[in-house]
Amino acid sequence: MDKPKTKIYIDGANIFYTQKKLGWTLDWQKIKSLIETEKEALDWRYYVGVKKDDEGMRKYLKYLNAIGFNTFTKPLKKIKVSGGEVKYIFKANFDVEITADILLEKSKMDEVIIFSGDSDFQYLVGKLKDAGVKVIVYSSRKTISWELKLEASEVVYFEDIKEEIKRL
Repeated sequence: MDKPKTKIYIDGANIFYTQKKLGWTLDWQKIKSLIETEKEALDWRYYVGVKKDDEGMRKYLKYLNAIGFNTFTKPLKKIKVSGGEVKYIFKANFDVEITADILLEKSKMDEVIIFSGDSDFQYLVGKLKDAGVKVIVYSSRKTISWELKLEASEVVYFEDIKEEIKRL
């Protein structure tokens, strides 16, 4: 039987936060090997915001490119947080780009895999399912939104495959 044609989309900021919550790091090479045993992976796309002159991130993206990922970046924005003391957060939201890329490519795939727990993807997932595209979400029990969990065709929890995907 033919493997399903699949494209993989990774919300880098969401997965970074997820790894912090888990207390361990994902090994992308192991994940890639695991998924590609069952799927015909047509494309691996990693989206992330970057700070100017972040050498560590530059090396990380170079590693992802070397193992076959296409990386998409934009500068992080410094956003003032309202409240008592003056605080800033850095943010770069890729939800629109990920959504647009998936919708433009949906006719070329049987399945889409989204690495994120963000509820912003619920509407997209519903539309993909309506179009006959199976949607598999990879996330953590600690960070997946209930909306995305209910909407996805299938959810794979990092905790359930920890031994196969954990970076040593």
